[in-house]
This record gives sequence, structure tokens and C-alpha cells, in this order.
Amino acid sequence: MTYALGQGTGPLAGIKVVEIAGIGPGPHACMILADLGADVIRVERPGGQALTGGPTDVLNRGRPSVALDLKNPEAIATVLDLVAEADVLVEGMRPGTTERLGLGPDVCLERNPRLVYGRMTGWGQRGPLARVAGHDMNYIAITGALFGMGQDKSRPHFPANLVGDFGGGSTYLVIGVLAALLEARISGRGQVVDAAIVDGTAHLNAMSAGFLAAGNLLEERAANMLDGGMPFYAIYETSDGRHMSVGPLEPQFYEAFVQLLGIEDAPDRYDFEQSEELRGIIAERFASRTQAEWTEVFEGTDACVAPIIPLTEAMGHPHMAAREVFVEHEGIRQPAPAPRFSRTPAALGLPPRPKAGADTREALAAWGIEDVDALIEKGVAVQA
Repeated sequence: MTYALGQGTGPLAGIKVVEIAGIGPGPHACMILADLGADVIRVERPGGQALTGGPTDVLNRGRPSVALDLKNPEAIATVLDLVAEADVLVEGMRPGTTERLGLGPDVCLERNPRLVYGRMTGWGQRGPLARVAGHDMNYIAITGALFGMGQDKSRPHFPANLVGDFGGGSTYLVIGVLAALLEARISGRGQVVDAAIVDGTAHLNAMSAGFLAAGNLLEERAANMLDGGMPFYAIYETSDGRHMSVGPLEPQFYEAFVQLLGIEDAPDRYDFEQSEELRGIIAERFASRTQAEWTEVFEGTDACVAPIIPLTEAMGHPHMAAREVFVEHEGIRQPAPAPRFSRTPAALGLPPRPKAGADTREALAAWGIEDVDALIEKGVAVQA
């Protein structure tokens, strides 16, 4: 596939985004914007980024890769020329880095007063930890979220980097960018969006804060209704060593669950003194059959039970297949754009680029940058 402006079909078609390449939540946010139709140009360092890149890096799908040496003043001038034509800039560097490069918010907003300047960091732009290094688990650790994760009483367990990088990070960056874009259409003025993983993760955990305020949260693992503390909201092993997720919270759903599981005279589920007895009864029943057998029993019912399956199986699950949640694009099986739109459906564009700078000449020219060949000859830009 070749690159051209205006190929997007989603609701953000016509929106132009400059991405200063980073890792994790920044690329994920720009993937979402590109999926939704925005024209995103990814500005990378020559040679690419650590921990990212290549033809199977799905986070980099949907946009061209341009390699610029941002230590060169002419490269900075080129980025500012892109900014002049853009609606959004996204960067995920440590606080102060873009300012030192000459691409900080003040400079960019002077060049384009309507620009939405999206900043993605772990700790945020200010605070005692703002300038120190960190990763997903560090950020969610100080928000109170990681403390309660997992059903192991002795230690917490972190869920890869789903909660911080992508839940509290890129998701909130996209929310902020879209809100600021909408406001800019009304006011004619852009602004800075400070998206911090610590902020977003704390916001994700609002329900727990409410439970805590009401005195309904025990600050220990596997001690509350939704963290495995209740035997009717838990995970159980099957006879083949696989697992089922069980969550019939409502009375009518629990009634269906008990009936289909085949247990009689079970202890009252609200008698907490008998919780472990009930847990043992449920565990014994699930251990008597395979995951496939229990799936057949519960599938299509209101018992709120589903098999826990790996990604390879999820891609072929009948429900996921019916909804085309995963699609094959340019030879890569990957998640389809989300959410869905009735009138302006999102679509996948460029596949992940094989190398940083794969589209330098073509993309810069499409964005109106003049004499791209001269920039390449001088080493300001690199065409892979």
C-alpha cells in the first residue's frame, strides 16, 4: 500500500496529526486516531525507536513513518512546518524534552494557535516524580490500583501493561485530544492536553474510591465482591487444567448458575462464614469436567460463565468471529478498529512500516514539505 492524504474513512477523516514517536501509550493513542480516520504522520529518529517498530508492530499501523534527525535545526523547522498544517501533535517524551528541542507547546502554539498539543507521560508534567524514569507497573503502583490486583493474599499481580499504558494512559490521551479538538472548533484556540498514566489510572479506579468512602472496601486482596473475595465472582480450574470465569452477581443469574452447575443444598452465598465451603463445592464441580464440557453447559445462558482462553483461541471464538473483532490485514491477524460507527465506519490503512523512515519522501511531500530530496541529501531526513 502507498500513502496519500485523505484515505481515512472514519469520523476523524480530515483531521491531521503529527506524532513524535515514542513507545507504548503514545503509539497506541495514535493508532486509535488513525483507525478512526485521522491522517497521522509518525516522526521517528533515524534507525527507529527502542522496543518498537517492524512490520508486525500493530501499534504502528495506519500511518507513514518519517525519519528526521531532531538534533538538526532543519529537522525541527520541518516538524514545525508539519505542525502549521496539523490539528494535533502527540508526544510522549520526558517533561522538558520537546522544549529543549524547540518543539515545546509555546513554540508550536505560536506557529499554529488552533493546535491541540497532546502530552503522554507516566508521572505527568509536574510533581516530585515528573522527571524520573518509570514503567507501567510503577505508575499504577502509587495510584492504589496495583495493591488490590490478583487473588494472591501475599502479593499483588500486575496485568501486563493493560491498566497503566493503555487503560489510564492512551485511552485518556485520546479522550483529552478529542475533547480539546471539539473545544477548538468552538473557540478557535488550541491547548495542551497533559495525559498522565497516574491520573488516568486513578480515574479508572473511581468505583473503588466510592466503595472506600462508603466503608465497603477492604484494602486487601481477594477480600471484596469483585476481586475474588466472593466465591460467586471468581475463577475455577477445570479437569484439564484450564479455567472458567464465574460472575453471576444478580440473584436470577446465580440461580441459573447453581442449577446448571448441578449443586444442591449449597450454603447461602450471603452467609460469609460459609463462603469457603461454598467455594470448595463450586471448585469440586468444575474440577469434574473439562473446560470444553463446561463451556457447552453454560454457553448461551444467563449464568455469567465464560471460558478463559489465550489470544490465539480468542481470535477464532465464534462470538469474536461473528463480530469480526479480529481481522487479517496485510497478512497480520490483529484487533479491528473500535468502537464502531453507523455512518462513518473506521478502517485499517497502512500496515506497520518495515523500517523507520519507510515513507519519508512520500509522506513529507504529501504534507506539503518542499524540496524533500534536499533534506535527505543533507541527512536532515532519512529515507529507509
